[in-house]
Amino acid sequence: MKNENLIEDLSSQLSKPTGENGIEVGNAMNQTNKEMITSSIDLLEVKNHDKILEIGHGNCSHLTEIIKDKNVHYSGLEISETMKKEAERINEKFIKLNQAQFLIYDGNKIPFEDQKFDQIFTVNTIYFWENHELFLNEIYRVLKPNGKFILTFVNEDFMKDLDFVDDNFQLFNEEKAKTLLEKSGFKIISIKNKTDNIKSKIGDLANRDYMVIISEKS
Repeated sequence: MKNENLIEDLSSQLSKPTGENGIEVGNAMNQTNKEMITSSIDLLEVKNHDKILEIGHGNCSHLTEIIKDKNVHYSGLEISETMKKEAERINEKFIKLNQAQFLIYDGNKIPFEDQKFDQIFTVNTIYFWENHELFLNEIYRVLKPNGKFILTFVNEDFMKDLDFVDDNFQLFNEEKAKTLLEKSGFKIISIKNKTDNIKSKIGDLANRDYMVIISEKS
């Protein structure tokens, strides 16, 4: 029963990190997902004056990789107040320079006007969306015409055997994700199938298959 409670708590923290444990989980997620995040940022090909939205930014210790020395503006959305505060603490300098803002939202309605962003990306959040079709419609709405949306997630075949994956997760493979994106009007530009190495619970390295889907508002 104790192990079951720990697994249930981890599942909850992964979807919405909360409190001191949430800060630790956020740090661990950022390290574990570092390659996935970096791959996604590289594919954004950020340009000067871009307006960028990240959905589910965690502690956002990767923001420097996005902004670098460019004149861009970043917006981050989170359902976790803990992660919002951590992101604001870590990225205080960018907030003061008016290059970044972090907002809490309800996980369904994106609190921005139509056609605001040049690029949108999200890493390892798709499992937790309440209504995938409606949420993709929201992403489509706030993206500028011909704007880029990058969706990054771990393949269903790898995720389904993990102890902490329970009913809070909805798993995806390439075909399921493509169908959803195209149903919401996105044009698939390319799909990158990648593998990174992560530490298993016994400390050795495991190969994790993930994909990055680059799409465009048509």
